[in-house]
Amino acid sequence: MKKKVAIIGGGTAGLFLAAFLDTKIFEVTIYEKKSTLGRKFLVAGDGGFNLTHSEEPTLLQSRYTPTVFLDDVLSMFSNTDLRLFLASIDIPTFVGSSGRVFPESGIKPIEVLQAMRRHLTQKGVRIAYNKTLTGWNPNKKLEFNFSEVIHADIVVFALGGASWKVTGSEGDWCPLFEQNGIQTIPFQPSNCAYQVEWSTDVIQQYEGKPLKNISISIEDKHQKGEVVITKFGLEGNAIYGLSPQIRKALKQENEAIVNIDFKPSLESAVILRKLKESKDNIATTLKKELKLSKVVIALLRTSLNKEEYTDLDFLSRKIKYFPVKLIGSAPVDEAISTVGGIALDEVNSKFELKKFPSNYCIGEMLDWDAPTGGYLIQACASMGAYLSNTLNHTSSPKA
Repeated sequence: MKKKVAIIGGGTAGLFLAAFLDTKIFEVTIYEKKSTLGRKFLVAGDGGFNLTHSEEPTLLQSRYTPTVFLDDVLSMFSNTDLRLFLASIDIPTFVGSSGRVFPESGIKPIEVLQAMRRHLTQKGVRIAYNKTLTGWNPNKKLEFNFSEVIHADIVVFALGGASWKVTGSEGDWCPLFEQNGIQTIPFQPSNCAYQVEWSTDVIQQYEGKPLKNISISIEDKHQKGEVVITKFGLEGNAIYGLSPQIRKALKQENEAIVNIDFKPSLESAVILRKLKESKDNIATTLKKELKLSKVVIALLRTSLNKEEYTDLDFLSRKIKYFPVKLIGSAPVDEAISTVGGIALDEVNSKFELKKFPSNYCIGEMLDWDAPTGGYLIQACASMGAYLSNTLNHTSSPKA
């Protein structure tokens, strides 16, 4: 007789778990609280559908916090494995100029989700919609919608984090676990906008303008990319990747100082030489010789007094180390992802809850972090594939 597996949550982690479970061994059912699968998966595709990143394994693994938490998972199901699987369900991919991996041109996020759904249907995976987990009954059986009891041999929770509530990712399940003695960590925003007290002039002239080809640093972490100036502050991939360090500083000091390198391709000495050798005025030199944008030049002029701006040694240093004070972060629901959820100490190396044998937690509901750029989807997919491999092996008649 097949063992029954209940997967709670139809997001990336749950879908990839179901995709790799051996349905000759298991009767698999996904229980989804919404009327459709993968709603956050679809929202993630609005700004360019990053499925993973093409970085070599060691570098890719270093992007996650804690740094070693997902090493075995990512080794077992790598970015190459993810691309091969997608190709097997007729979703070919390509590597963009930034190293990010996308579906081939013309393939929309909904088509990727539909291909996954077809694969699950062919495997015989059952999907039950409009099923909201409301706890456990006195016999420790799962209960949905306050009255419907589910019997399963293996339960896998893939409930997601707390960002983008419209997709069903609300984090409202935490009290259910806490009531059963499982520690949870309060959710915090990650990969989000950070608050800056810009001057009125900067906002009026440059709100919505990008700072491109820059590098931002805090502590010993550097992130290249771009950000956009907003009325609230800064947002974009060059600051998202520093979320763990920024959160730490905000918690400890109520502020975080990041440094922007407006010209990461040039050393300070080269910048200084160009400034000194130019016969043009400073603004023209910054534009023509250093190729700095109007926005960068304006930030330099408004933040430095006349003496500092005309001191070429000082100016060259500020081009490489321009400090910006962050005083807060966007709300959780406006973040791309969250940290927090089930404390990592509550699960073993196979993601099994130590206090509830045969109950597992995967995906964003666990307390880990990753930058944007395909890393979030890769980790969730890898966790699903890794756990399926574990369950297939331990439940196989040959095991």
